[in-house]
Amino acid sequence: MKPEQYAGFPDELTVREVRVDHQVLVTTLVDHRKVSKYDLSERSAQRWNVELDLRNLKTTTGMDVLNCQTPQMNEKQLWVHLLAYNVIRPRMAQAASNAVLRPTLIAQCKVGNRPGRIEPRMRKQRPKPYPRLKVPRAKARRKTERHGQAWETK
Repeated sequence: MKPEQYAGFPDELTVREVRVDHQVLVTTLVDHRKVSKYDLSERSAQRWNVELDLRNLKTTTGMDVLNCQTPQMNEKQLWVHLLAYNVIRPRMAQAASNAVLRPTLIAQCKVGNRPGRIEPRMRKQRPKPYPRLKVPRAKARRKTERHGQAWETK
């Protein structure tokens, strides 16, 4: 956030805290006559579903970790992932149509009985045993030229 943006925000916020079904919800919607606590609970549940859908989308498309070093490149990477998703999505809808299913139900297709079939929730490929590159590549190259690799024992 830029300092000008930060300065534009108020120093204090008035919030409302409500308890619904063993949950405490905090909101800036302070007028209880306009928004009841049950409306807040429903909105919270809807938001939770959106959060789960976004998490699933990010994991499925491989954008759970953005690897770029600048916000501009991360934004480009995000747009490429969304482009790929939007290219794949019509194919999924077509596959659902061919199977006489709605696109939202294709993931719920029943799989035949496969006794003994267990899939661990792990990644097969483990990370490389090298440290992460935390500086610009050119700077890391110069340092390596002068001092050798950081993980080498001398």
